[in-house]
Amino acid sequence: MKNQSEVHEFILLGLTNASKEQEILFIVFLLFYVACLLGNGAILTVVVAEPRLHTPMYFFLGNLSCLDICYTTVTIPKMLSGFLMEKQAISFTGCLTQLHFFHFFGSSEAMLLTVMAYDLCVAICNPLRYTIIISKRACIRLAVATWSVGFFHALMHAVVTSRLSFCGPNQVLHFICDIKPLLKLACSSTDLNEILLNVVTGSLALSYFFFIIFSYLYIITFLFFKFRTWQSHWKAFSTCTLWLFI
Repeated sequence: MKNQSEVHEFILLGLTNASKEQEILFIVFLLFYVACLLGNGAILTVVVAEPRLHTPMYFFLGNLSCLDICYTTVTIPKMLSGFLMEKQAISFTGCLTQLHFFHFFGSSEAMLLTVMAYDLCVAICNPLRYTIIISKRACIRLAVATWSVGFFHALMHAVVTSRLSFCGPNQVLHFICDIKPLLKLACSSTDLNEILLNVVTGSLALSYFFFIIFSYLYIITFLFFKFRTWQSHWKAFSTCTLWLFI
């Protein structure tokens, strides 16, 4: 991953240069970050501490809370520091590190939402075999697969981006180091980066999206044909909705 670029640091331009707007945005994002940490931290603590919540649904919910904390921590603290400083510089290595973890946690969270949709589908449509299909071992394997796919997907982009040459402007038109703003500053060819971004990342995102949509459509269809009366439909959908918001 040795880089031959002349640029050794980047300048993150952030969201705005107006001082008044920066003060307002600093307060808004700080409150959002604190709320995210407290909310997800409370969920994670309760799930770990309460033995009755050691079930597949809450196991995945705990993983989701952990990913939310990590995902926001990668982006928001750096953004907040940018509101307080006139020049928000980040080293080349720091930029690649942020890029990697940003896509690592984001990709893992997208896959985890897909896994949770599958878990809900099995719980509602095949409850008698739920404990067999979604066993403790299966939960651990799904969690490991989720974090692993996200890690290697992000590592792919970080490695390919590290091999680009940056010899011109070093001002990133963003509040974090992301792939597309960096590609605009590269002096070397970015064809491979764009192919991986459009083909690999696009395919993963569409696969997750359609699987989640299919899962919920299957659940709705299953409930509609299983229960014949409107009262039964309403009770079933209410239970399903409650499950989604737990």
